[in-house]
Amino acid sequence: MHQFDVVVIGAGAAGLFCAGVAGQRGLRVLLLDHSDKVAEKIRISGGGRCNFTNQGTTSANFLSDNPHFCRSALSRYTPQDFMALLHKHGVPFHEKHKGQLFCDRSAEDVINVLLAECALGAVTRWQPCSIKSIAAAANTGAIRYHIESDRGLIEAPQVVIATGGLSIPKIGATDFGYRMAQQFGLRLVEPRPALVPLTFDGADWAPFAQLAGLALPVLIETGPPDATPKQRKKAVVFTEDLLFTHRGLSGPAVLQISSFWREGEPVRVNLAPGIDLAATLQQAKASSKKLIANELASLVPGRLADAWVSNDPALQRPIADTTDKALQGLAQRLGDWQLTPNGSEGYKKAEVTVGGVDTRDVSSQTMESRQPGLYCIGEVVDVTGWLGGYNFQWAWASAFACANALSQAQTSTPA
Repeated sequence: MHQFDVVVIGAGAAGLFCAGVAGQRGLRVLLLDHSDKVAEKIRISGGGRCNFTNQGTTSANFLSDNPHFCRSALSRYTPQDFMALLHKHGVPFHEKHKGQLFCDRSAEDVINVLLAECALGAVTRWQPCSIKSIAAAANTGAIRYHIESDRGLIEAPQVVIATGGLSIPKIGATDFGYRMAQQFGLRLVEPRPALVPLTFDGADWAPFAQLAGLALPVLIETGPPDATPKQRKKAVVFTEDLLFTHRGLSGPAVLQISSFWREGEPVRVNLAPGIDLAATLQQAKASSKKLIANELASLVPGRLADAWVSNDPALQRPIADTTDKALQGLAQRLGDWQLTPNGSEGYKKAEVTVGGVDTRDVSSQTMESRQPGLYCIGEVVDVTGWLGGYNFQWAWASAFACANALSQAQTSTPA
């Protein structure tokens, strides 16, 4: 039997970091993963350069049934702390946009830092290693976990679940963490894809499918179809780039709002944020002989202007010959384009998973669940960040909180 102080399951961002910190505290750590590859989500993130944190991280950048849960961990391990770790290892990085930090060279730099930290902590790593079962037994009042793996039986008083969510199954995502949580009586907040492109009915989307590849800055929000002005005032709103696809909408704006979108709800898009469309169109009517499509092309991309006007015969004329009512309606639709997705691209394209282990069953200070000795960190917990490096910062912060709460088991012997 192999004995350790702690077994960390999942060799992704949170698991690697937790194992390294715990090992450097003197704990005997086993890190294992069913995949033979380490940290694939880090490797493919940020176009291969890993958006590893965001300098502006606050608890307001996260979704959870308990929005205050993440505050404690985030306050104890900040973006500046992770930046200092990269400086220590000589990894160059830069800010790209809105506080988002990326590696100058490659995401491999972050992976190598985490592996180096594990080496400093003498972490034992088994990959690939599949788990057949986990059982907890009380021995003289103390809980010990018996893990049956394809590399033999493992015993430890502490287990850390760092297996992530369901997003991007092609790189190994599974529901293992959720199943383990439920096995030990922990509640789950229903998981769903997040930071994911939205799709629309083929017939309804046909006029816009031809715009695939077109991007423009927009203001986007979601909410119930009959939202009152007061409700809309409280809605989450993002100002980012939107991208048209053959099947629907993507780009940072849509990925952001997808985390908040619920089936049956519309999304609302202002296609010309910062412009008083009604006043601008009225001014053009008084001074221009151009077609409406040509006038619109000065406010939104020409391809979008053409597609928009082609769907309405009343707008296929010079702007000077258009009624005030028609122009007001055009301004209203462009500034508050309401469309209801029929779904999303699902977990295969989702960057993260919303939901997970219910934070009511996990300590915000230590990440220990109400099952003694069982800890949950990273994406497997019901804490999900916005697009822009926030999810990695949650991985570092929750892993750090957990690693510093783990205790050295006096009764264990080296593996």
